[in-house]
Amino acid sequence: QVQLVESGGGLVQAGGSLRLSCAASGRTFSSCAMGWFRRAPGKEREVVAVINRSGDSTSCADSVKGRFTISRDNARKTVYLDMNSLKPEDTAVYYCAARSGLLSGSRYYFEEYEYGYWGQGTQVTVSS
Repeated sequence: QVQLVESGGGLVQAGGSLRLSCAASGRTFSSCAMGWFRRAPGKEREVVAVINRSGDSTSCADSVKGRFTISRDNARKTVYLDMNSLKPEDTAVYYCAARSGLLSGSRYYFEEYEYGYWGQGTQVTVSS
């Protein structure tokens, strides 16, 4: 079992930065692939950034490439999303997700259905 708690969301002006954190409980965090997803008002949830279990392989959605960076600290059982040059269209609830260590190979995973554990989300609002 993995429990996830996101933090770091808030209100920021366009062009600003935020760092989201996702703290995990459970002994298997270091074997879990992780991801950040978001749901904007009136839209489906979409992938933002993903990372493999060791943290040496990552990928981001085209819409955030060059602006967002995902990273993890397995000793602290935490995954981060550094968001720079924020735009109003980045406004959304951001969710952290974990894929069971039993199912995670050495790669990252893009699809929602590939993740079995989800946090409650943290709101990010970017004003123009």
